[in-house]
Amino acid sequence: MKKFLPALLLVFIGLSFSYNKNVKGNAEQQQVPASYNGPEKSYPVASNFFEENMDGPAGDLKINQIQIIASHNSYHLRTEPAILRFLTGLYNLHLLSKDLNPKYIDYTNAPLTDQLEKYGVRGLELDVWNDPTGGRFYKRKGRALVFKPTASKIEALKQPGFKLLHIPDFDFISTNLTLVDALKEIKRWSDAHPNHLPVFINIETEVSTPGDEIKFLNKLTHAAPFDSLAAENLDKEVKSVFGEKLDGVLTPDEVRGKHPTLEKAVLAGNWPTIKEAKGKVIFIIDGDGNSGEVYKTGHPSLAGRALFVYSNPGTPEAAFVIFNDPKSDFANIQKRVKEGYIIRTRSDDGTKQARSGDSTDMHAALSSWAQIVSTDYYRPDPRAGTKGWSDYCVQLPGGVHARIDSISAPNTQKDQKIKE
Repeated sequence: MKKFLPALLLVFIGLSFSYNKNVKGNAEQQQVPASYNGPEKSYPVASNFFEENMDGPAGDLKINQIQIIASHNSYHLRTEPAILRFLTGLYNLHLLSKDLNPKYIDYTNAPLTDQLEKYGVRGLELDVWNDPTGGRFYKRKGRALVFKPTASKIEALKQPGFKLLHIPDFDFISTNLTLVDALKEIKRWSDAHPNHLPVFINIETEVSTPGDEIKFLNKLTHAAPFDSLAAENLDKEVKSVFGEKLDGVLTPDEVRGKHPTLEKAVLAGNWPTIKEAKGKVIFIIDGDGNSGEVYKTGHPSLAGRALFVYSNPGTPEAAFVIFNDPKSDFANIQKRVKEGYIIRTRSDDGTKQARSGDSTDMHAALSSWAQIVSTDYYRPDPRAGTKGWSDYCVQLPGGVHARIDSISAPNTQKDQKIKE
């Protein structure tokens, strides 16, 4: 048994890492006593949905006055069956706690284009890993635990640049292997749909692998830090796809305008209108560790930067704020939406809701009027209807791409309609 202990520790830390990613804390820690306490809340009537002519009166709505559905870990594909079975076996032997259930990574996403085109998703999330010299993620070392070769044989993974994957060595299969490849796919879709509503793209900068958690197991993959060079390279990769002038990207400079800070601009309502932002994408860093601070250094209020950063209210860069728990943070979300920030929340966690069919968090998220509602289930799981799987699915009422935010939009505009 002793000879298997390092492998068991490795898997334990790997799953701990997965769990920590799923329950990562909110950007703002301040709490208020009130919270969502159900039951399921009703939604506005159909006249509050977007249906007609973006260039009409509804086009004058600001981009913080709409609510959209976003996908979580948008690139993620289910890991190899042998690895998933191995992890599940450990869990069934009670070698892992209930919180480290490998079921939570047992899901898969549609290609990015399908998410945008077929399912009306208007928010994406891309987990990026710094790989400045290339080859860092070429080997999938968790495969050794199921007696398979570790070399991926994927040449793109040998090249320098940010890579997309969930958990190195264990949960590594993605629709797009690199950030640039994903951005090119998004841009192709955007160029083909010049009137689309703005698409919000979370860039989650990852800085810790399972191997980093157990230093003596030096054969595992280790993360490269997100340092000042990585911050510059992130902007360069975005510009390599969208151009040096960032045509098609809404930047912090545009929102800040002549205001002294980005936050003051946001609180003054200086977001662009839907009409002004149509056909654009908006990047926001959701940084592990101090990635956000690194990205902001030397760029007050994100001057000259391509991306926004999720920040705490009261800081110069605050424009986007995260509250991941729509029930306990319900009142905080509504408060910040009213103030003018754009809020991101989550409607589900892992595969729990898809298995149980519990829609409590979903209804709390939608009823909070957070503008970005993130889910793994913009469509039901393909196994829906089989044993252990429900038809849980997160969509806006009526299946629309977006609806007018009941809290932040003026009463005079709440009856307007719009269509891409």
